[in-house]
Amino acid sequence: MKKTLALLAGLTLALFVSGCGDGGRAAADAAMKAAEAAFADVQSDATVYVPEQAKAVQDAIAAAKDTFTKGDFQAALTEAQALTGKIADLKAAAEAKRGELMKTWQTWAAGLPGVVSSIQAKMDQYAKKLPKGMTKEAYEGAKTTFDTVNTGWVAAEEAFKGGNLVDAVSKAAGLKATVSQLLALLGMEIPEFLK
Repeated sequence: MKKTLALLAGLTLALFVSGCGDGGRAAADAAMKAAEAAFADVQSDATVYVPEQAKAVQDAIAAAKDTFTKGDFQAALTEAQALTGKIADLKAAAEAKRGELMKTWQTWAAGLPGVVSSIQAKMDQYAKKLPKGMTKEAYEGAKTTFDTVNTGWVAAEEAFKGGNLVDAVSKAAGLKATVSQLLALLGMEIPEFLK
């Protein structure tokens, strides 16, 4: 990506100087193509992790192309050159968001399986003898909730294994309140990552 951006900047400058004889058409055309190529390098990640910012860059590319189509080559060149920084910022934002989501996922993946095992052990214990103050209906409700947690965690893991980090984190985070309520119902401590 750095190579693409450096190439974009160098090519734009060289073509700007050499393209002055044709009103800047060649320079603007080359700068547009370079910007589109640089955007193509980051588009898939950016669309997933920072969709609004990706759309803004895509719209800026479309606006620059429109300016070029209208024959204002100098303005199109200026707009295309400005895209270099926007695309670099887009790449950095997508990488940062992916890193943030990965950290969140790793926290869930490290913590939730142990919590689920602890809940299962407590449920097994209560299946033999309910604690004082817990009704059979409350226990059955806890079992149903536990099944929901298990199903939700399996879905989150499948999303992660399928390469959909955003969906995996969303599914895992969606379990937070349910797991916390279940732990409270069972009289268990709520781990820090669930608070």
